Amino acid sequence: MAITRQDLETDRLRTSLCSTPVASALLPEEAFERSLRDALASRPDDCALHGDVWVFGYGSLIWNPMVVHTERQRATVHGYHRGFYLYSRINRGTWDNPGLVLGLDRGGCCHGMVFRIPSHMVEQEFRLLWRREMLTGAYHPRWLRIRTGTADGYGGPEQRALAFVMNREHEGYAGRLPDASVVERLRHAVGLYGPAREYLQQTLLGLATNGVDDPYLGRLWRQLQAHDAADAVHGHSDSDSGPADPPRPAGDEAPLPAPASPHETV
Repeated sequence: MAITRQDLETDRLRTSLCSTPVASALLPEEAFERSLRDALASRPDDCALHGDVWVFGYGSLIWNPMVVHTERQRATVHGYHRGFYLYSRINRGTWDNPGLVLGLDRGGCCHGMVFRIPSHMVEQEFRLLWRREMLTGAYHPRWLRIRTGTADGYGGPEQRALAFVMNREHEGYAGRLPDASVVERLRHAVGLYGPAREYLQQTLLGLATNGVDDPYLGRLWRQLQAHDAADAVHGHSDSDSGPADPPRPAGDEAPLPAPASPHETV
């Protein structure tokens, strides 16, 4: 299954899940609307943007933003970092075998991309973002301070961007798992949008394409590759494995993944 912009416009995913056992995990409509209204009401007033707003992407938004935007830039958020902190029981896993997807959690910094949403389309595009990211209420939408235009995240102008940070009270919050636990989930979980490992592959590729290196994600990828190599030696492979013939980055890093389907939600 692949989700498209039209699916978000028609709220297809939520509608299809309302008649299934996972319906109880969906964010109630009233809470959904309240969250959206609160974010819109607190949008920053930046004269330089003339009413436009930035949205910060750190996972699937990097390689498949799906929202209308007039500009994109590399950006850094300080005070939050990226990690596999959210169990995925719909998109990249099931209730019996959850996968993992990325979330922003407290501490450190995170290099990603920001997308500029034109002022007259903010409410429309935010509604699509909410249908994509706030399906179960696993995130808190926050206007975070960002710096744009520099590789190290310092020296660029400070602005604010909407970002989805982890809701630590959500039942899907995984906390800080050891690498081995994360890799095991990524290796074996498959959801509506495909294998959990493909989510890591696409995020690594999206970051590398924009000149961003994430040592943590690279380390996980190398461990996945090591498991693949061990499986090959023993004459079997994971049925959930994604593409394995990616381009090689500079240095001694493990090869980056080849692109898969561009359609995704966090």
